[in-house]
Amino acid sequence: MDLQLTDEHRMIRDMARDFAQKEIASIAAEHDETGEFPYETIMKMGAQGFMGIEVPEEYGGVGMDTLAYVLALEEISKVDGSHGVVMSVCNSLYCYGFLRYGTEEQKQKYLRPVASGEAIGAYALTEPQSGSDASNMRLTAALSPDGSHYVINGTKSWITSGPVAKYILLFAQTDPDAKPRHRGVSALIIDTGEPGFERGKTEPKLGIRASATCEIHFEDYKCPVGARLGEEGEGFKISMAVLDAGRIGIASQALGIAEAAYEASLEYAREREAFGKKIGQFQMIQQKLADMKMRIEASRLLIYKAALAKQASKETHKRYTLESCMAKTFASETAMWVTTQAIQIHAGMGYSKELPIERYFRDAKVTEIYEGTSEIQRMVIARMETGLR
Repeated sequence: MDLQLTDEHRMIRDMARDFAQKEIASIAAEHDETGEFPYETIMKMGAQGFMGIEVPEEYGGVGMDTLAYVLALEEISKVDGSHGVVMSVCNSLYCYGFLRYGTEEQKQKYLRPVASGEAIGAYALTEPQSGSDASNMRLTAALSPDGSHYVINGTKSWITSGPVAKYILLFAQTDPDAKPRHRGVSALIIDTGEPGFERGKTEPKLGIRASATCEIHFEDYKCPVGARLGEEGEGFKISMAVLDAGRIGIASQALGIAEAAYEASLEYAREREAFGKKIGQFQMIQQKLADMKMRIEASRLLIYKAALAKQASKETHKRYTLESCMAKTFASETAMWVTTQAIQIHAGMGYSKELPIERYFRDAKVTEIYEGTSEIQRMVIARMETGLR
């Protein structure tokens, strides 16, 4: 596994770090407090190319590799997890699906605007009754008698960027009688400006509060057959393949959050005094810092390995599910553990909103939940290793 960074890798990493410090750091706490979507900085991120890092230039992206993507996402998330998840969804859950399964016409019409930063994309799989049980969906898309379009009815929930997205990659039951049910799922491209689409309540979340999340509702929405991604009945396969990519993004988001908490704790341990010593001189604090550092570096290696596996898949067409599941599980649990220890090191100040430590803690928790809970990730890993279901 070659982990040598090229000049291009260092360039995109430094560019993301500089942008995050100059444009995001000063507004992160305010947007977390108000829950207001940071539309202005998200548009600036798009203009800088951060929403389509792996997308070829002919489709509005910057044409770099997966490692470049995770390096940039890590730096953005290190300053604010909310900006990080918007970036992750656009790159991984939206753009990747079009790169792998889209037609030339679909790439020009639906991929280019998001990759170039002109519009925001979203991904809609979850429903009120189906989270981890993703194939148990009730939203239907019935083919019209003339075969020209699908008529969509139903509700999706927990849609990241749902309140602001122009285009949404939607998964719907086009054959509710299919056995097994997931064989009746198709992937459809939604233009949110068309009749029959409605945004529902925005979720009042514990963390990543500046990333807009809501329900979306469809009532007799007409989706042209030409806006179907892949063949009819391939939707569930597409959704799972896209989630492989998405989990690498969430792992990178978690890594950035963990790093921010660790660096703040390291600085605090060097400066804070108790009982006549810097608290970094006490063995219990040293143990916490050492364990934080080791878990962060182990997460980084798993993420980079997954990124290289994804990059190689463009030639081999092999799935990289195992690598992405391991990276996502370990990095997300590392983020939760590291931010918990960071609060403990900062003590009362860590519990106060005067410092961003409690925000890191709140932001970290969801990385263990969305795009596949840690429990689901472990089930997938074990099944792949044993060959048993």
